[in-house]
Amino acid sequence: MTAAKAKAPTRWAREYETIYILRSNVVAEDAEKVGTRVADVIARLGGHLTQVDHWGRRQLAYKINKQSRGIFVYVKYVAFNDAVAELERNLRLMDDVIRYQTIVLRDRIDPSTVEVDPEAVKFEAIEDDEEPYEEESLASRLGMSRLEPRSAEGYEGATAGVAESDGDASDGDDATDGEDESGEDESGEDESPADADDDADEEV
Repeated sequence: MTAAKAKAPTRWAREYETIYILRSNVVAEDAEKVGTRVADVIARLGGHLTQVDHWGRRQLAYKINKQSRGIFVYVKYVAFNDAVAELERNLRLMDDVIRYQTIVLRDRIDPSTVEVDPEAVKFEAIEDDEEPYEEESLASRLGMSRLEPRSAEGYEGATAGVAESDGDASDGDDATDGEDESGEDESGEDESPADADDDADEEV
């Protein structure tokens, strides 16, 4: 046979990144199981895990499954479409995973050319959360926690100030009434021009 054997076509892969969020109170053994499952699924379906980063505990934008915080894990890998579907199926079935998301970074990658650094694909052990965490109250989120209640002394002082202002106002009303009464008395004593003319006619 002189004819050269035709080379098999290369199956192009894609580069993906997946971020999954673990429960904040997950134990180290369960978090390790999730990482092992992720690596096994990618390798079993012909992919290559190229990077793993632990972002630690972070505050969530909103509660997910009654969780206010979560442990973020970032993985980057080169794989085929079926590997992504299987990976997300496994993440969906794990109780310790509360959310995940996958996006495509690059297309048309030959898996045989991918180089992997063993140190870059290690899943670190999850450390216990030593700092106590208190969930932020609704009043604090609305900015109402800064409003301090007025003390009893301050309330009594404000009440006294209102009473004094009411007393001053009533004194002013009394003074006005006095002026009106005096004005009526003076107007009663004054004689109108018509009355003066009547008196003059009587004298004539």
